[in-house]
Amino acid sequence: MISAIAQATTAAPLAALLPARRGKAWTVGPAPYGMRNHAATARITDGRRSLLVVEEGNRVELYAERPGLFPVTPDAVVDSTDLASVAVLASRAVRWILADLDAETIRTTEAEKGWRNVLHYKGTALTEFGFHLIDQGMYPRSAERPDGPGVEWTSASGAEWAVWSHGVGANYSLTYEGPVSGLYGALPVLLPPMDGHVSTDAGSPFTRHLTDRFPQLRPVDADEVEFGGYRDLHGWIALPSRAEIGDPIDDGTRVCAQVGPVGIDFLLAAAAHLA
Repeated sequence: MISAIAQATTAAPLAALLPARRGKAWTVGPAPYGMRNHAATARITDGRRSLLVVEEGNRVELYAERPGLFPVTPDAVVDSTDLASVAVLASRAVRWILADLDAETIRTTEAEKGWRNVLHYKGTALTEFGFHLIDQGMYPRSAERPDGPGVEWTSASGAEWAVWSHGVGANYSLTYEGPVSGLYGALPVLLPPMDGHVSTDAGSPFTRHLTDRFPQLRPVDADEVEFGGYRDLHGWIALPSRAEIGDPIDDGTRVCAQVGPVGIDFLLAAAAHLA
């Protein structure tokens, strides 16, 4: 007799941390199959996408379900079942796992229905994000460029934020123009974890002004820093003009920045930090 699959205890707190899309929260259900013997497993889904949560000892693995494929390699792993580790899994899910699943949906939509349906799909997602900005007290403006729709808004600091769809490409890019201090609330959620990063005295007064506060940033040259890497968000922050390199650097220094590719789930989760 085959024993029932035990339910993963981390599934419910993980589901509660993932943003609802189109007003539909993530729910927990039984796993359709076991990943390995005696490993507690559960499936969480928002009706369109599903993730498998597998617990074996203190190890928790997260697998994305993809049509026609049996999950073999976990998309994210943590070595504890405590709430802090569950939050790490949730962060990885919204930073790249759910974005990957949306990218696959976009590619399938383009192949089966054409690029106009892709732009409609992405525009609908941007509208949903716009309503989240309104909930944060922002006044988003819809925008159009030759490569597709976008959303623009002005923060309390007077900075200009925008999200752009960039045609039928997967996911979106987030842009910023304004005082460097206007990024301080967003960078903790945009940057990778600080573990393993060491501050450096290398670079210019501009790059040190940023890397002293956020060691995850890496100097590119005297007027630019970058962050991110394989599978995660990546981006840059720079002075808008090289003529400003010699100017005094403070929190009011004007910069421009770009982050991408970002998924709508990440934007929904980060909306409160983009005001």
